[in-house]
Amino acid sequence: MSPRMPRLPVFPALAVALAGWAAAAEAPSAPAARLEQVTVRGPGGLRTLAGEVVVEAVDGGMLLELPDQRYELVQPAAVVSRERRAEPQEGDTPRELGRRIVAELPPGFDVHVTRHYVVCFDTSRDYAKWCAALFERLHDAFGNFWTKAGLEIVDPPRPLVVVIFADRAAYEAHAAGDLGAAADRVVGYYNLLSNRVTTFDLTGTDGLSRTRGGTAAQVMASPAAAGLVATLVHEATHQMAFNSGMHRRLAPVPLWLSEGIATYFETPELDSDRGWRGIGAINRPRLDRFLATHRRGDVAALVASDDRFRSADAPLDAYAAAWALTRHLAETRKREFIDYLRSQAAKQPLADDTPEARRRDFEAAFGATPEALEADVVKAMARLASRPAR
Repeated sequence: MSPRMPRLPVFPALAVALAGWAAAAEAPSAPAARLEQVTVRGPGGLRTLAGEVVVEAVDGGMLLELPDQRYELVQPAAVVSRERRAEPQEGDTPRELGRRIVAELPPGFDVHVTRHYVVCFDTSRDYAKWCAALFERLHDAFGNFWTKAGLEIVDPPRPLVVVIFADRAAYEAHAAGDLGAAADRVVGYYNLLSNRVTTFDLTGTDGLSRTRGGTAAQVMASPAAAGLVATLVHEATHQMAFNSGMHRRLAPVPLWLSEGIATYFETPELDSDRGWRGIGAINRPRLDRFLATHRRGDVAALVASDDRFRSADAPLDAYAAAWALTRHLAETRKREFIDYLRSQAAKQPLADDTPEARRRDFEAAFGATPEALEADVVKAMARLASRPAR
């Protein structure tokens, strides 16, 4: 049984916030990082925010990164006062960060801290530890893979936060604030504004044992688990990419690239309780869908625009095409692919982009148009289809 494939959730709150920013600011600039304390007026009265100014618009609007890693878009009309902070405030320890986040969540949450992650959970500690171990393997594999490929990445400077709800109902109630009506169709997601991965205990999902906090073996015992584990790896790969210097949060990174990398990493290992081990394995659901749905011109459309991912008709077709294009470029044009990743890493948060600029970036890196490479991608995927998965 093929695993269900994760989709990129649409964040209504983020879309509204960015629309407000665009209406208020003509063009953002990217100053050197600085710390500010800003008092803002909102529906609930005055609030004081202290954080790093990521971007400041020409009209005084700001994108702030707060101590708990959340981004907050501050409209200029809301600013009551602001002052520069000479020294950064002392940062939370990982456990303190976890407690800060737990205070925002429903009662019953606890914290599990590993070398690179803060996991906030209200399911069993065993399940939280299994997820944390999965994420730690991904962290190390991600860094090793791209470093060996020649890409300069950094270790995330702060712990990465994951929130795990005990059951799907509680998760959906929380996720509705980020995902809206899509909350019941997504089993996990990475939020660019909060910088967190949010999911729920997969052992309570339909088709799996409903024993609370079941073992890793229970997670992997059902064919339905494959797509769920793939989603965890997929979303955690996004989190790594946006915290290692590969992408910048809220920068105009083409979705084919960010989703292509996440799908390149996501393939689960079904014969092991560990759930995942490798990178770049043949992703059968993506491969089969690509070969079944590809039409001439699809690659050029992906390169120029994100519209296919946001289409109500067939967004999964776009994910399959992104996986195919990324896999082909990463394995046959690695040096050019790394150059392209560098060019996208330089893009600033809230910067604008155009289809023409996206095509120019692509052609400058690969020395060919998307149309010229499309036939090679299709042929390579057809050859893969005749090979056993590895």
